[in-house]
Amino acid sequence: MPRDGLRVCVVIPAYNEARHIAQVVTGVRRQLPDVVVVDDGSRDDTAERAARAGAHVIRHPQNRGKGGALQTAFDYAAGRGYDAVIALDADGQHDPAEVPRFLAALARGRGDIILGSRMADPRGMPWLRRWTNRTTSVILSRLSGQRIQDSQSGYKAILVEVLRHVRPTRAGFDAESEFLVAASRLGYRVGHVPIRTIYGDEVSSIRPVRDTWRFIRLCLVFILKLSPRPRLASGVGRGPNP
Repeated sequence: MPRDGLRVCVVIPAYNEARHIAQVVTGVRRQLPDVVVVDDGSRDDTAERAARAGAHVIRHPQNRGKGGALQTAFDYAAGRGYDAVIALDADGQHDPAEVPRFLAALARGRGDIILGSRMADPRGMPWLRRWTNRTTSVILSRLSGQRIQDSQSGYKAILVEVLRHVRPTRAGFDAESEFLVAASRLGYRVGHVPIRTIYGDEVSSIRPVRDTWRFIRLCLVFILKLSPRPRLASGVGRGPNP
C-alpha cells in the first residue's frame, strides 16, 4: 500500500569517525535536512565535526556499541513524530546520494523495512566479506521466513511503527541481525533496494572471530525459542501479527 507524506530523519551511529563524519552528514543533508548523529563515546572530535556539518548530535559518555547507538537514535525519532528513519554508517561506505531510493521504496509500500543490498553487484567487496555475507544472509533468511539479501548492510529504512514493537537488545553488530529476525517474526516485511559497494581506506569495526561467535549465539537463541515463528502478514505495512 502506498504511503504519502512520510516524515523521515536520517540516523547515523558513529564511533571515532572524525575523518569521515562531516562529509557523510553534508552528503545526507543534500537529500534530507533532518540528520541525527549518535556519538557513541568517541575519543576524537566526531561530535564537533558532525554538529558543524549540521547534524543534531546525541552523545554517549561511554561506548555502548552499535546496537546501543541505534536504539538511542530510534528512541529519538519515535519520540519526535517521525514516520520513518533511514540508518547508515558513518565510515563513508554508504553513498548519501542513494537516500532517495529508500524514500521511494517506503512511499511505494515495498516493505516495512527497506534494506540496502550490495549483493546484486558485489564487485569491490573483499572476498571473505562477500562469502560471509552470503552465508549469514542465507541463515537469516531461514530464521526470518523471508529473503534477506544483504544481512550485513547497515544502510536501511525502517518505519517507526516497527521500532515501537522491535528493540535491539544486543550492543554489537549482531543487533542488526537480531532486529531483522525479530521484526520478521512479528510479520513485518523486508524489501530491498540496490546500493553501491564502497570500500576505501576506512578501518572496519567488525572483528571476524568475535562477531562470528556472536552471530552463532544469536542464531541459537532464535532456533531454541519454544514459540513457533508467526506466519508473515500477507501484504506490506500491516503491522505485527496477532
